[in-house]
Amino acid sequence: MERIGVVGAGAWGTTLAKLLVEKGYSVTLWAWEPELAVTMARERENGIYLPGVELPETLEITTSLAELGRGRSVILLVTPSHVLRSVFSEIRPFLETPALLISATKGLEHATCMTMSQVIRQVAPEVTSLAVLSGPSFAKEVSRGLPAALVAASDDEATAKRVQSLLSSPAFRVYAGSDPLGVELGGSIKNVIAIAAGVVDGLGLGHNALAALVTRGVREMARLGVAMGARADTFAGLAGLGDLVLTCTGDLSRNRQLGLALGKGASLADLLRRSPTVKEGVNAARAAVTLAERFSVEMPICREICAILFESRSPQEAVADLMGRALKSEDT
Repeated sequence: MERIGVVGAGAWGTTLAKLLVEKGYSVTLWAWEPELAVTMARERENGIYLPGVELPETLEITTSLAELGRGRSVILLVTPSHVLRSVFSEIRPFLETPALLISATKGLEHATCMTMSQVIRQVAPEVTSLAVLSGPSFAKEVSRGLPAALVAASDDEATAKRVQSLLSSPAFRVYAGSDPLGVELGGSIKNVIAIAAGVVDGLGLGHNALAALVTRGVREMARLGVAMGARADTFAGLAGLGDLVLTCTGDLSRNRQLGLALGKGASLADLLRRSPTVKEGVNAARAAVTLAERFSVEMPICREICAILFESRSPQEAVADLMGRALKSEDT
C-alpha cells in the first residue's frame, strides 16, 4: 500500500489528504502551524481552513517535514506558491528515492516567474517522477463529496496515469494529461483573470462584460502558454477554461472576492490584512506581466490588474483602458 505525505494543511491539502485516506491509503498531513496541528489531531477538524468537515481518525498530522518525508512513496506538495521552494528544499533530504512528487499548488514563483514543477526540478534535478494536478476544484465542495473533475499532467505518460489511478474516486474524476506546463500556467493565470472578474462584478458592469472578460482571458492564457511551449488545446480543457469559469463565477473563489472588494472601492493593503488566506492571483499578476514582456506577448487584462494592484490605477480607469484599446481581429 502507498504511504503518502501531503505537504500543506490549507483547505486543498486537507481535502486531498482526506480523500486519500478514504481511499484506504496511509496518509500523513504536514501543517506549518503547531497550534493547528494540535487542534486538528484532537478535534479531527481543520477549523481555520476547512471548518465543518470531519477528518478521518486514521489521518496522521505532523509538523515535522523529516517525519513526513521518510518512508513515503508519494508526496503531494500543496503549499502556497511563495513558500514551496523553501518547504521543498527542507523536505528534500528526507525523500525516498524515487518518490512520486505531485504539485497541487496553483501559482507562479514571484521572484523567478517559474511554475511549481520548474521550481521543484531546479531544487531537485534528480527527481524522475513528477506530475501536476489542477482543474476546477473548490476544496469545500470536494471535501463534502460533491463531483469534480481535474487533470493530472506529466511529461511521462506512466506517471500521469499513476496519479490518475491514485486520486480518482467515484466523485473525483481525474484525467491524465501530457502538457504540465500548460496545466500549471492555466491554474496560475486564471487567478489573475478571476480578480478581474470580481472587479467587473464589483463595478456592476453586467453579464456581457463578464462573458467578454472570461473569453478574452482564455485567449491571454493560451497566447502566453503557446509562446512558452505549451499546447493551445490545454487552455480549452479543465485546467484552463474549466478552472477559469469556476474561479470567475463561483462565490467560493478568494481571488474573485478580492476583485469584488477592489471594484467596490477597497484597497489591496486592507484586504490582505483582513484575510489569513493567500490570494495567489496577487502574486501571479506581476509574474504574468513579466512573462508577457519576456516572451513578447500581449496580456492587457493581466497588465491592467497589475496596475490596479500595484500602481494605484482605479478599476474604472482600467476598464476604460481595456475598452479603449485599438480595434483588432479577434484572432489576435
